[in-house]
Amino acid sequence: MSDVERTEFTLPPGMTAGGTGVTASTTGDSKVTQRNEDVDGQALEGEQDFDRSLRPKSIEEFIGQPKVREQLSLVLTGAKNRGVTPDHVLLSGPPGLGKTTMAMIVAQELGASLRMTSGPALERAGDLAAMLSNLMEGDVLFIDEIHRIARPAEEMLYMAMEDFRIDVIVGKGPGATSIPLEIPPFTLVGATTRAGMLTGPLRDRFGFTAQMEFYDTEDLTRVITRAARILGVEIDPDAAVEIGSRSRGTPRIANRLLRRVRDFAEVHGDGHIDLAAARGALDVFDVDHMGLDRLDRAVLSALVKGHGGGPVGVGTLAVAVGEESATVEEVCEPYLVRAGMIARTGRGRVATAVAWEHLGLQAPEGTIGATLF
Repeated sequence: MSDVERTEFTLPPGMTAGGTGVTASTTGDSKVTQRNEDVDGQALEGEQDFDRSLRPKSIEEFIGQPKVREQLSLVLTGAKNRGVTPDHVLLSGPPGLGKTTMAMIVAQELGASLRMTSGPALERAGDLAAMLSNLMEGDVLFIDEIHRIARPAEEMLYMAMEDFRIDVIVGKGPGATSIPLEIPPFTLVGATTRAGMLTGPLRDRFGFTAQMEFYDTEDLTRVITRAARILGVEIDPDAAVEIGSRSRGTPRIANRLLRRVRDFAEVHGDGHIDLAAARGALDVFDVDHMGLDRLDRAVLSALVKGHGGGPVGVGTLAVAVGEESATVEEVCEPYLVRAGMIARTGRGRVATAVAWEHLGLQAPEGTIGATLF
């Protein structure tokens, strides 16, 4: 079985590896913020080597996502038994849930090479044509943030996914000629954090679509325990549970917090992570018992203490905490809504009873009391 790790490259955004057709770029909608990056699901620069050492190499090793694992295993096993290339796979879900890891596992299970790129790197049809023309039969092509692929490249991808061929235009104007180019059968694995931004024609060409869900504390505890074992770090079970419960349902954040706790345990102790060390480290890095960081709590405080629980517009909240509206709306709000602390209404954001309680305040009568947890 091939080693897919060798095909992963770290290049500046938009650059290509000479002659290979393999490109790499940053993933997600990058924004400069002052938030605590330890509880942000986006991948950070310089984190690739650490994540690579912790990634499972097979479906059996992958923790969590039982439905996705079962369904994907059926798709891959059926294709291998028939000796054909599996259907194209679309993985959707928030950052940090294992979409890239799952793509690597697909290549490992098929014994195929993995070629990696991202939607923003495919700005022209020629970028995609160069990559497709270098594929070998059975290869797995992984496109991260596929919803951000340029329209000309997307239209070329339709024919490549369906008929395994592309039309290359040679020349310009009346003398231009279309040359059909056959492509060996391959499997496209697309990943997106915004499935709603995918066009219908592109989405319909995927034979298997999987929605990655947030993890529960039990699965995150297993992720942390496994990561600690690989890193050679001693950790008590209750400390692993403590870190997992503050990881916002995201394995990437869990592994990131484990690194911070490990640093704390090595500096202030003998390197062994017990419950006291875990709590002490998470307090130092401003991650409370529900996974909220400084900015999350500032938003809640502005909503509850500054505006009586709302309704308040997101722009007003952003001004109150000194951040951009996009930061509050795209970085803080999703988790606060999922945690049942904020409700979105037509008139603005409203604090629920859970938010009041989290700040140690008594919720007024009539406050929304529903929570997802």
